[in-house]
Amino acid sequence: MTQPILEVSNLRKAYRQGGLFGGSAGPAALADVSLALRPEDGKVLSIVGESGSGKTTLARIVLRLVTADSGTVSVAGQTIVASGARTVDNRTLRHLVQPIFQNPFEAFSLQLPVEEYLFRTAINLGDAAMRSNPKPAVEDALTAVGLGYARIAGKGIRAFSGGELQRISIARALIAKPRLIVADEPVSMVDASLRMTIVNLFKELSEQLGVAFVYITHDLSTAYYLSDVMAIMRQGELVEFGRPETILQSPRNDYTKALLDAIPTLDRRWSIG
Repeated sequence: MTQPILEVSNLRKAYRQGGLFGGSAGPAALADVSLALRPEDGKVLSIVGESGSGKTTLARIVLRLVTADSGTVSVAGQTIVASGARTVDNRTLRHLVQPIFQNPFEAFSLQLPVEEYLFRTAINLGDAAMRSNPKPAVEDALTAVGLGYARIAGKGIRAFSGGELQRISIARALIAKPRLIVADEPVSMVDASLRMTIVNLFKELSEQLGVAFVYITHDLSTAYYLSDVMAIMRQGELVEFGRPETILQSPRNDYTKALLDAIPTLDRRWSIG
């Protein structure tokens, strides 16, 4: 069996609630969650659930934006989260995993042209050649997401649609050449007519560049279309895990059945154009 791209083991998290001096532990945001994405299973893991399911907490722990109470997370065999144990430094982490956040307008400042963020990523995370001449890496990343450098040069966020800004966010992530990209509800704030362009882009990048994705969503339809492996979460627990076809054709959990009953007929051939 090959080394997992992502391995989550016995992850627990409870947020404190109430009180000026720490309060008490609230309900578990994550309750002993374990899962893995292996190369032989594919490149895209979707984590599906409603608000409060724990899916975003899981994503933020993988990105080290939230501290787990216990458990471990590894990417490509390197430990990035572990209670009381040595983990990779932040620079190594950013080469292993990169984020795509829900709101692309919050990922960039109004004060700077968006290209500045791409160049900073290349200079901060690139090798010596990229640091000395970052523009080719920036151009390659933009080409990979269907944008040319001329389209963004000198422009601030007001010059772009939400869909274009999300593509630029993806380009920035690609510059670091990560093994894994964690995308948390990446199309929920994109115009409905453009959402499938982003979903299809994830699919193309996973196939053409070999980068793996964790796709966090409440939308079972896009998860089914995009995923190689799917996880269903509810109230901090992993209630289903496996191939999308297996889960949705023979759901074992009542929550999964309820999600399935609430949406139109699913079709893996769904695409644009």
